[in-house]
Amino acid sequence: MADGNRFFPAPRLILAALVAGALAGAVAVYVSESRSGNNAERQVAVGDSKDDVACAAKSDRARKIAAAATGEVAALLPADPPQSLKNLAFNGPDGRPMTMADHVGKTVLLNLWATWCAPCRAEMPALDALQKEKGSDVFQVVAVNVDAGDDVKPKKFLSEIGVKTLGYYRDSTMALFNDLKSRGLALGLPVTMLIDGEGCLIAHMNGPAEWSGPDAKRLVETALKPES
Repeated sequence: MADGNRFFPAPRLILAALVAGALAGAVAVYVSESRSGNNAERQVAVGDSKDDVACAAKSDRARKIAAAATGEVAALLPADPPQSLKNLAFNGPDGRPMTMADHVGKTVLLNLWATWCAPCRAEMPALDALQKEKGSDVFQVVAVNVDAGDDVKPKKFLSEIGVKTLGYYRDSTMALFNDLKSRGLALGLPVTMLIDGEGCLIAHMNGPAEWSGPDAKRLVETALKPES
């Protein structure tokens, strides 16, 4: 076999090196721009409604509260910018349609979960414990199940793991998840959002967290402090 068939001629070797370098650069850009999980950070689109404008003015407060998210909840990101989530729709514990507007007056930790999502299943007891300790007339954990089909499987799961304090909220259509995805907030499950008493998104997180620990409790206490 001739040597020319065994090795790249010099010009082809140089071209290959240039192509490899360009591809490596492209991959690096792709990885940095398509981060997933708790470290994902995307710009959130904001509308021009009166509610959105009022929420957008809370950027400083969002950053202040998110700065208090340390330790086990350090992946929580400030809303950029804050926006109104009053129109997020799902079914309440009584099975009737409702929206986040029905929770105005309370700071809400909104969580989306499914029985087929292992990290979701793992954090449900912690969310239940947080609601049991911190739930009040000014704070509530709203955990919305997004399993397709009927209520049998999710209710059985909650019963098996002893979740008793959380209300049973549901959206079997995935419309809620898709709404949040279209806003750049949901990349997968679980996804959690901190929403203030006026229905404004303050902070959000993709991925699980230890919601019953001291870090989460301090975060809730910070979120409940009056605006200064």
